[in-house]
Amino acid sequence: MNNIENKYNRIIVKAGTSLLTGGSGQLDLTILENLVSQIAELQRSGHQIVLVSSGAVAVGRSAVDSVLENKDVLDRQVLAAVGQPRLMNIYEQLFTNQGIVCAQALLSRRDFDDRLGYLNLRNTLWSLMDRGMVPIINENDVVAVEELEGNVFGDNDSLSAMVSNVIDADLLLMLGTVDGMFTKDPNLNRDAELISTVDHVDETVNEFGGPSSDRMGRGGMATKIEAAKLATSSGANVVIANGTVDSVIVRITNGERLGTLFVSGFSRLESRERWMVSGLLDGAHIKIDSGAAQALSFDNSSLLAAGIIDVRGDFERGDVVSILGNNNRRVSIGISNYSSADLLRIRNLRSNAIEKTLGYHYGDAVVHRNNMVKLED
Repeated sequence: MNNIENKYNRIIVKAGTSLLTGGSGQLDLTILENLVSQIAELQRSGHQIVLVSSGAVAVGRSAVDSVLENKDVLDRQVLAAVGQPRLMNIYEQLFTNQGIVCAQALLSRRDFDDRLGYLNLRNTLWSLMDRGMVPIINENDVVAVEELEGNVFGDNDSLSAMVSNVIDADLLLMLGTVDGMFTKDPNLNRDAELISTVDHVDETVNEFGGPSSDRMGRGGMATKIEAAKLATSSGANVVIANGTVDSVIVRITNGERLGTLFVSGFSRLESRERWMVSGLLDGAHIKIDSGAAQALSFDNSSLLAAGIIDVRGDFERGDVVSILGNNNRRVSIGISNYSSADLLRIRNLRSNAIEKTLGYHYGDAVVHRNNMVKLED
């Protein structure tokens, strides 16, 4: 048994359409209430949770009493536009009953491809979690056109994996109506066996993927395997499990083995370090004083403008740059919230002087600790 107990702090719960509708085509409020109750229990115990929720199209279909199907992109976008606010209204009421504020984020692939969009998304989600709020994420079906070319998230499977990279999640929990990944389709083969652990996602694992058994959703085991491959490469463990199992979210978070566990071969730090090093700009760096170097190295602090001595090289907001301390020793690398031109104007200034100097404000932190990796030459 892998040692997974007590290691999950930041968790993404992905709830698919098949789970939220109970396979009926209409939202099952009992399932949603149970889902929210478990998330609230974990948050009260100190965990940070992001919910990736499908179901908007199903809610829209129910609201307009329509026979519109998922096959037509425009029909789907109409149903999503109708259903998304209704879905969020239900979540808002359920989380309010638990004393928790929730927030909505509708995303498409371009939000991850754009450098500044990625940075803004990361900072926003971190800020929401740090404030004890629960972000609820769904694909922006209303404006997304990627599916016209067949490039969809897959009932939010891929979306949840991409979000796990953005927030440095420890665990991605993908909930549906199946118990996990099997050697064969359990609906067709009585001798199908549950695969409890996958240590490495390779071509042999892909053989276990198949089409979705749920006409209401777009996801299937194949999209879940691809999502698991992406999330584990980002440092998160992944569990595919049955969301109808009693207290499944709490039990898995506490280390109980349910469903299929995909084990990451990387720590979150290793994953973040690899990603940042790959985007590091040659020659661009921020020089800091000894006090700031001390704070970054030993106090896990963010870099503030007051600690900056000099800035070299040209870079834009969202670029990855080196941070140099005494004797030009690199103490860390990180994503800058400000351009090099901005930093030359606000270096040595207190945070409350940034907006007055620049006319805008991207936050007190020049490089936030969540967007930084300690790295020494």
